[in-house]
Amino acid sequence: MRTQLKKFIESMEPNSIAIIPAAHEVTRSYDSEFKFRQDSDFWYLTGFPEPDAIAVIDPSSKKPYTLYVRPRDPLMETWYGRRQGVEGAVKNYGADRSFSVERFDTDMAKLLDGKDVLYYRFSVDRNLDSRILDYFAPQRVRRLKTAYPPHTIIDPTIITGEMRLYKSADEIKMMQRAADIAAEAHILAMKKVRPGMNEGQVESLLEAYMRDQGASGVAYNSIIGGGDNATILHYVENNMPLKDGDLILIDAGAEYQGYASDITRTFPINGKFTKAQREVYDVVLDVQLKCIDFTVVGNTHQKRQEYSIELLTEGMKQLGLLKGKTKDLIKKKAYLKYYMHGVGHWLGLDVHDAGRYFVDQQAKQSKPYAPGMVLTVEPGLYIPPDDKSAPAKFRGIGVRIEDDVLVTKDGNLNLTAAVTKDPDEIEAIMQKAGRK
Repeated sequence: MRTQLKKFIESMEPNSIAIIPAAHEVTRSYDSEFKFRQDSDFWYLTGFPEPDAIAVIDPSSKKPYTLYVRPRDPLMETWYGRRQGVEGAVKNYGADRSFSVERFDTDMAKLLDGKDVLYYRFSVDRNLDSRILDYFAPQRVRRLKTAYPPHTIIDPTIITGEMRLYKSADEIKMMQRAADIAAEAHILAMKKVRPGMNEGQVESLLEAYMRDQGASGVAYNSIIGGGDNATILHYVENNMPLKDGDLILIDAGAEYQGYASDITRTFPINGKFTKAQREVYDVVLDVQLKCIDFTVVGNTHQKRQEYSIELLTEGMKQLGLLKGKTKDLIKKKAYLKYYMHGVGHWLGLDVHDAGRYFVDQQAKQSKPYAPGMVLTVEPGLYIPPDDKSAPAKFRGIGVRIEDDVLVTKDGNLNLTAAVTKDPDEIEAIMQKAGRK
């Protein structure tokens, strides 16, 4: 049994049961599907890679871990690929027992009857939602006679989200590999990008390299923004030509064994920063380095965000984007014009990973950083091309710099340090690659 599943069982309420569904294939268009990607919580607990499965976890049973899976089917396997079947779920994936998923509805009443608590997350699998509700509905009138269904339903992500915040040594190894692959891809982009290329060519270059190095693909839709496209936070069209004299912002990460990396680098398309580009870049880099130093045990997500706002507001004043006292500008939220996002997020099986940011949501008590947490650090400045209040030389410049940082007991480790962000080193790499 996987370590994660054992810990999950230990965290469950007495006399409880959990139902955790796998993901389903998703239609891309008409009768074709997107490439399958397993639900992150299901993968975390079971490691089972196939769609349509259901994990049932019952700590009171002598065989607490049951997998309901697609049965073997020679015809379907000829068309769509091999299946583990009920035998493979036990032999290869550690289930105590396994049955055909077609049997789940028949077994549901027997599984749930007499339990006090059901761990189940609604709105992930709408079809399964309705089947579970269809079971519960008639029990209201039968409860005092023959059936005793759970009286409490708890979202299991209360447990899994907290667990996923703290990465094990094995998880860190996989995240480091995801980071290394993405870092190498970003360096390759620095070497290959030229004026006249299309953003889409850069995207394909990155993804091909990541796949070649063992990644299952990108961890999210890549952002390849040339020129003022870099001022659009989630620009994913990636279809415009790259112009001499502009910057390119690349936000791209690899997925390896289910784990994500998330890197952003901004650099000049022709290999040489202009004076104005360098001014903005230096402000963002200074803030990013200081926020990495801040990402240590004892500090909190909220404090780090406030710190980034203070530093970037000072930087905006330095650039002439804002005027006034820093305290007043922050109070008025004037910084939102050029810095409108968080300085980072949890990272793991999902690029915006599971886990709460606050210990007490009502009191807004932010969770302290602790060893094993992995976060991004990604300040940025985005000056719209039509912003007449900004100095003309800065209009249309967007800069974001992002790294993936592991909190350790004595500091932190930058998992993505292999790809430089020093502007002089970036220029040197690009010049060495053959630019005049």
